[in-house]
Amino acid sequence: MVPKLDRRQFVAGAAAGLAAAAPGSAFGRAPAIRTSRTVSPVVIASGNGHRYTNGGTRTCVETAFRLMTSGTDVLDALIAGVNIVELDPEDASVGYGGRPNADGVVQLDACCMHGPKRRAGGVAALEGVRTPSSVAQKVADLTDHHLLVGAGAQRFARQLGFAIEDDLNTDRSRRMWLEWKRRTDPGHYLDPDRTEAGGDAAARGRDVDNAMLADGVITEEELYGTINCNGVNAAGEICGVTTTSGLAWKIPGRVGDSPILGAGLYVDNSVGAAGSTGRGEANLYNLASFLIVERMRAGMHPKDAGMEALRRVQANTVEARLLNSRGLPAFGLTFYILDAEGRHAGVSMYAGETSRYAVCTENGGELLPLEPLLDGSPRD
Repeated sequence: MVPKLDRRQFVAGAAAGLAAAAPGSAFGRAPAIRTSRTVSPVVIASGNGHRYTNGGTRTCVETAFRLMTSGTDVLDALIAGVNIVELDPEDASVGYGGRPNADGVVQLDACCMHGPKRRAGGVAALEGVRTPSSVAQKVADLTDHHLLVGAGAQRFARQLGFAIEDDLNTDRSRRMWLEWKRRTDPGHYLDPDRTEAGGDAAARGRDVDNAMLADGVITEEELYGTINCNGVNAAGEICGVTTTSGLAWKIPGRVGDSPILGAGLYVDNSVGAAGSTGRGEANLYNLASFLIVERMRAGMHPKDAGMEALRRVQANTVEARLLNSRGLPAFGLTFYILDAEGRHAGVSMYAGETSRYAVCTENGGELLPLEPLLDGSPRD
């Protein structure tokens, strides 16, 4: 005969059963609830994030890491880091002295994302402000919008006290633009030092950008240059920022991937961050930064997620004008990737011996090799 249990005995027995089914047992495992995480802080960036100091003693990643680990908000720290590159006239791909458009005007794009706040801000085709990343942060902090462009973005910056300059060209950036004009329109922009044969070659319509690259007039980083910078602090808070002067000699008003969420930058505080440099249109067509974060969400390592995005871009590049003699993409594209555990990677469509991305940890800043998807060069 089964003994009867009174109510108190039943409750006590149930409690004992629940205790037996504690975490670690195969049955009755309580769901894990993540309230916070502890990771080793790290800041990563494109290679120019550890090459320029604007006359100071620290690079972008070193500055951002020092501020972030001293208690500064992660995005504030990253913005302070990229400001160094934006203000340095020696970097010809962002901010002051960046590559001008076809009319000789420097137009700047930027985007930032704050992982913990789930907020973002961006500006595009902004003229006259040396630090567009700072304006993008104000869009995120002070408006209900994400993206302000052109004259509206400049008016917003002026209202907030940003200095508006008539011209962001340096002597160097203006010389580069004039060289491009001479090569594309030699009948009007004359070069007294150029031989007749050189002028004829330009007049026949040879690929001017590739010719300038081959002649050492401009580097590929300057042609497509940008800076992306992402960081995670010890509390697991992730942020990112991308800022650029865009494609050199672009059609005025052209906006690339840098200020567009999911393309030039994407951050999910529970997963990680990804940003890019290189051919913006190829990235835009694939929303590759968003794709990378989603692949990390599914469990991929940052490097594997980045490689999948590059393969997607390669597969979707079908126009003959965008393919080299090997039938491969005739352009560069690089992703800088950080996950919620602090693991990171830099992956690129192509990478030479000197191709690097920047990293700063408690051991200091360094440049690490990029992992290429394809061998050789986009111009092979």
